[in-house]
Amino acid sequence: MSENKCLCGGSVTQREAVCIDTQRILDSCRDKDCYEDQRVWLTEYGHDVINHTTVIRVRRAEIIRAHVSVDPVDFSRGFYRVTVRYYIKLLFEGCVCRGNSREFDGIVVIDKSVVLFGSEGNVRIFRSSCEGFCGDGEVSDIDCGTNAPTAVVEAVDPVVLNVRVAEVGCRCGCACGCREIPDSICGALSGSLCESAVGRMLVVSLGIFSVIRIERPAQIVVNASSCAVPDKECGPCCDEGRCDPCALFRDMDFPVSEFVPPSGCLAEKRCK
Repeated sequence: MSENKCLCGGSVTQREAVCIDTQRILDSCRDKDCYEDQRVWLTEYGHDVINHTTVIRVRRAEIIRAHVSVDPVDFSRGFYRVTVRYYIKLLFEGCVCRGNSREFDGIVVIDKSVVLFGSEGNVRIFRSSCEGFCGDGEVSDIDCGTNAPTAVVEAVDPVVLNVRVAEVGCRCGCACGCREIPDSICGALSGSLCESAVGRMLVVSLGIFSVIRIERPAQIVVNASSCAVPDKECGPCCDEGRCDPCALFRDMDFPVSEFVPPSGCLAEKRCK
């Protein structure tokens, strides 16, 4: 009989049923949203650049934070509204006089809301904090008991569909005002945000792929296998000047997965 192996690299020595505490997915959805003409909140330097040029391109766009909240839906027991606010940082490049280019950054705020089934819970869940025995007495949000489910949002960095300079006062999909952006988000920019724009403003159109799911704690019994001491030996570290870099490179496995597009399994249900 062939010897069974486990993921940790050792031989399976014992099988037993164990109870684990995990998160059970109750409902999920996927979506691809297009947000047109979203206002970009710029720094004073960014406003100065767009007031002197209309040739602008986006170098990079990334979601630097997302605030997720869960609220029960009135008259629909077991259903919850998941509200997501994305904070997206964009890096721009604008052409100014004599063919010179200037880089500047900005923040876009986008709101998204979906309704998912999260079941009902009659117990309040309390989590232990990371404070020591003599804590300062303050209670964080994670310590407060709640029977609401947990919402998890997965999103890739936005796809920039369009960017243009518009006159101040035109209609745009602004999710919030400049003063509502948290200081921690503003600190990611190269300067202070300027709310009182004069002359022009910058708007972008973004596409975002996302998966949203609702989870609740669950205790599940699974079959587990304990592992023996790993069979794999730890390789020695290569000190500077004492190893052959080409020999190390030849021992590396070819990264086939890097050349094959990933095929993820997403939920078939779409966000409403």
